[in-house]
Amino acid sequence: MEDVTPAIQERISSSFGRQGLMAHLGARLSHIGPGRVHIQLPARPEVTQQHGYFHAGATSSIADSAGGYAAFTLFPENSSVLTVEFKINLLAPAEGEHLEAIGQVLKSGRTLTVCQLEVFGVQGDRRTLVAVGQQTVMCIHNRADH
Repeated sequence: MEDVTPAIQERISSSFGRQGLMAHLGARLSHIGPGRVHIQLPARPEVTQQHGYFHAGATSSIADSAGGYAAFTLFPENSSVLTVEFKINLLAPAEGEHLEAIGQVLKSGRTLTVCQLEVFGVQGDRRTLVAVGQQTVMCIHNRADH
């Protein structure tokens, strides 16, 4: 996988660090590449639903952030990112040692960018696709992310 510049890496990491929900959930960035970001969410009781699976809200949240940050890697300096819409299909119960959300840019435009979202349940060497989705995000020009 290709690497992004240190400046883009810092911009993504800094913005992610200011996300209260991601910190609350215990999510962390695990890969930042051009148009592609991975976020991991460790299993713990606070992110589960009544049957012990990862909650759909936690699954959806990391998918949304992975896609948004994937798009943000391609945005110009002095811009910000905002989700316009996303749809997610939950394919299987989300379980494992952790979830891994992967956001991948499908089409980057001047204002709107479309991303593919995938979430895997990871248990040892086994990866199970638990959710897929699509997202549209907006590039807010002339506004540094804060």
